[in-house]
Amino acid sequence: LVGTGQYGESGIFTLPAGSDSARQHVSNDNDVFGEGLTQFDSAQGPVIWQLSWDSGKAFKYDADTYELLDTASYPGEGWGLCSMDDSETLIMSDGTDTLRHLDGESFEEQQRVDVTLDGEAVDNINELECVGDEVYANVWFSTTILRIDPASGEVTGTIDASGIENNAETDPDNVLNGIAQIPDTEEFYLTGKRWPDS
Repeated sequence: LVGTGQYGESGIFTLPAGSDSARQHVSNDNDVFGEGLTQFDSAQGPVIWQLSWDSGKAFKYDADTYELLDTASYPGEGWGLCSMDDSETLIMSDGTDTLRHLDGESFEEQQRVDVTLDGEAVDNINELECVGDEVYANVWFSTTILRIDPASGEVTGTIDASGIENNAETDPDNVLNGIAQIPDTEEFYLTGKRWPDS
């Protein structure tokens, strides 16, 4: 499951592992800048939640047909999103040092926690990946990935991803920006904005 951004270019599609042939399923309206997305196992079956960067809207799709089922509103910006293993909670980032806990069915906010490393706030929390009872997050404009306890916001580990080659065109925005765990392994796919080889 892949989401793309930029006005007029945003959407979601499937990309089988090892394939370079993506299948586009849904394109967003031209005034929507797509951001983080996740699959959530709702009571009615699997759905996909997709954030928008600055529209204050989240889009809920049927995970099989990609039919738009609903929209939800939230204050501020949408950056990263992932689904916890408890099948109830979504974790959302908004570019600050805060993680929001959301109800996976309704998208209603439940609580917020501040992300800290050794007692200091960590800003620019971006892309998220929920693994077990932990959240992995990259810090925007850096090659650092954090492992976070979502209950407390405390950073419990850091990963230095500076050794991954960034072969995108020169642009300050073309930085590390994607984290996806490979199911049933302890390995991850990492990618970045407009990286042709990831």
